[in-house]
Amino acid sequence: MLNDLLLVGAGLVLLFVGGEGLVRGSVAMAERLGVSKLLIGLVIVGFGTSTPELLVSVRAALDGAPEIALGNVVGSNIANVLLIVGLAALITPILGWDRTAVREAMVATFAALVAFVLVQGQVISRVEGIAMLAVMVGYLLASYWLERRDRMAKTFQQEAEAFEGIPAKRPWLAPLLALGGIAALVFGADMLVEGAVNIARDFGVPDAVIGLSLVAVGTSLPELATAIIGAVRRQSDVVLGNVIGSNIFNILAILGVTVVIQPIEVSARFRSMDTPVMLGASLLLLVLLFAASKVGRGWGALMLVIYAGYMAVLFSSGPQT
Repeated sequence: MLNDLLLVGAGLVLLFVGGEGLVRGSVAMAERLGVSKLLIGLVIVGFGTSTPELLVSVRAALDGAPEIALGNVVGSNIANVLLIVGLAALITPILGWDRTAVREAMVATFAALVAFVLVQGQVISRVEGIAMLAVMVGYLLASYWLERRDRMAKTFQQEAEAFEGIPAKRPWLAPLLALGGIAALVFGADMLVEGAVNIARDFGVPDAVIGLSLVAVGTSLPELATAIIGAVRRQSDVVLGNVIGSNIFNILAILGVTVVIQPIEVSARFRSMDTPVMLGASLLLLVLLFAASKVGRGWGALMLVIYAGYMAVLFSSGPQT
């Protein structure tokens, strides 16, 4: 048991450090190559912060733990809204967001609805994975075109700026960080999945519960760190863009790539509880961004209470098939 806990702990540390290194190194290299901040924020930051979810989900699916793979995606999206946005709003009320955030929240809600529909079947197939990836490409192209048209929209550029910071006098540091980040992510994913599966077996906890809780929160650590920093600096667009973008990538790209590599069998619990909670969290955030002028501390506290309640139900519900 101690060895498994150490594996999980080491895996989480490597995933966090690796995710940060990969994104910061990639952003620095892209800037030196003259890539626009819009493209950096949209593609590099979007994919980079979701890399822990990708590697863990693929590793889990290949290791015969499909519920951890699916639970990681669904649980990460739930945690991104209820835990991370809730915590950020509790630190500093979120207000004055760019109108792009509302549009992105609509896309994230659509992606959650897609996942809800897909889990109604017994298996999420490779064909469905390819379709998700095609939608993802369409989303990236449309977002790039729309934000270039709207000079007032700065969400993706601010996301890119949040990951700047490598001194220009150290150009060698960027590729070193990126390559080191990839290596850390690979090893971290292996350790986390192995430790999490063993712990689930030892305690008789369903794989899905481990995926929805421990693994999901662990792979969301890069988003959590970025959101906290954004909240402290009162950068609402960084907080929202980071979370909403991650939710879109998690479903359309991460789940899409995972099922293309290895189709995932879906257990009943995802149909009855977990994806409905994910869809509800996405709708809640969309309504707040559309109808409210700010997401204050009261809403933040409520989100955290809902998340704590969901975790309590998750661990008390027992195995579901």
